[in-house]
Amino acid sequence: MTELDKALDTLRQDMSDAKSQSKYYDLFLNATFFVPTLDEKALEGAAGAAPEGGVLPLVIEAEGNDYLMLFDTRERMHAWAEAEVPCVEVPGHILAATSMPPLHWALNVGTDYSKQFLPDEIAWLREVVERCNAEAAKAEGDAPPPTDAA
Repeated sequence: MTELDKALDTLRQDMSDAKSQSKYYDLFLNATFFVPTLDEKALEGAAGAAPEGGVLPLVIEAEGNDYLMLFDTRERMHAWAEAEVPCVEVPGHILAATSMPPLHWALNVGTDYSKQFLPDEIAWLREVVERCNAEAAKAEGDAPPPTDAA
């Protein structure tokens, strides 16, 4: 059981508990996730293929929605895929900053700790990341310039 699993368990016990929500989302934004990618060789010459040096994350359509597959361990990803699959490691805050509606996320599918993230929830996480980045940039601007030690 990972720290994220424990936080999700606590959150599920009381979805209205602000402290549990804060802990879960903080862990999520600061964790690194394994995102399965499409096999580049199988896609050569196909429309929508990844640009040179890029990757295409695996997005699965279910019930009319597109889901980006995310796993908090490589082992969970391979168990879900029933094989070793290519992937990229992406921090949660980067996922939040770059995902746009109508994309959904599917975390740890096939485990007791799976969670769906809806577009509104992802948008809220993106706002949190943007606010934190703005505060960090402001704090950086307020910091005195470095001095040369002689």
